Amino acid sequence: MNEATRIPPAAVELGASGEEFQNLHELIRKARANLNQNSWDYIVGAAETETTMRRNRMALDEIAFRPRVLRNVADVDASVELFGRKLRLPVMIAPVGALELFDPGGAAGVARGAGTFGAAHMLSSVSEPGLEKTAEAAAAALRLYQLYVRGGDAVVEDYVSRAVASGYSAFCLTVDTAHYSRRERDIAKRYVRASRVRATGGDFQKGLEWRTVKLIKDKFRIPLVVKGIATAEDAAIALDHGVDWIYVSNHGGRQLDHGRGAMQVLPEIVSAVGGRAKIMVDGGFCRGTDIVKAIAMGADLVGIGRLQCFALAASGEAGIVRMLELLEDEVIRCLGLLGVTRFAELDKSCLHKAMPTNLPHVFSAFPLLEIEPYRY
Repeated sequence: MNEATRIPPAAVELGASGEEFQNLHELIRKARANLNQNSWDYIVGAAETETTMRRNRMALDEIAFRPRVLRNVADVDASVELFGRKLRLPVMIAPVGALELFDPGGAAGVARGAGTFGAAHMLSSVSEPGLEKTAEAAAAALRLYQLYVRGGDAVVEDYVSRAVASGYSAFCLTVDTAHYSRRERDIAKRYVRASRVRATGGDFQKGLEWRTVKLIKDKFRIPLVVKGIATAEDAAIALDHGVDWIYVSNHGGRQLDHGRGAMQVLPEIVSAVGGRAKIMVDGGFCRGTDIVKAIAMGADLVGIGRLQCFALAASGEAGIVRMLELLEDEVIRCLGLLGVTRFAELDKSCLHKAMPTNLPHVFSAFPLLEIEPYRY
């Protein structure tokens, strides 16, 4: 950039820069231009009436902030330490299947982007290029592995062993997909992804029980995450089985319709866990303020799902890094305006129940974004 086009420091402070993407919604807009309708619907869609997905956003929008003032917030640090590593944000790129739909590099590019920035990455067992190749592509990143159980005990043990051998820092068992949901955007177009046609072993997922959690804890030392916990009762059972991380998730609204929003579930899980395990949460989180709300409510790590897909479709690996940079900028400004300089200074006293101002929608966090509706 030459001197004539150099952006003044004051403008950079206000959010302007030489980057192509200066707002998160610009990544979404570019993704929409790059994707066909089937791939687009895979990101934005949910189950049946899409009520759970909308409640994810509504639950976040029902929370307001209680800021404190006249505190020195000149030095705000958004980093945390988890899994023995320092992360620039308490953010995990959540497990999403079929990332190769959005960029040829698939999960490898996402993991590299997360590692370059300094965030955690959880690999879905149904995303290419798979367990070992993703680990090789992002050896330095903080990597976690998530499994859909589609085989017997020997298959589960094989996946855990391979995750340990490939340097993953935790192993995650997804437990909210006993039956695959009705994704009506796809049904209306009579579309079935090729990976779903090839998928086998669904009966193993339907038959999954707590005995598999016990099997993993008894045989392996890797930290265990259980994803899909949505009640205090199941959180208590997970604790009884020695689970290290409770992952509060409703699959982004893509499984059980008419479920509660993730941030409506989180308080009861925090109370039930009582500090005896760490807590992850995902479901509609796509702004820096969303991340701050979750940590203030008691979560330790926030999963970013759909937004990573938009970023990947918009600009590949570089889009993942830029998305995280923008989230970091939003988080730092939010923390400073709340009157705190570290996440450790947050608690529920920073939050207040409020009426949402926007109708909940997959894009309600991006009021400047307009997407032409598709006619099914």
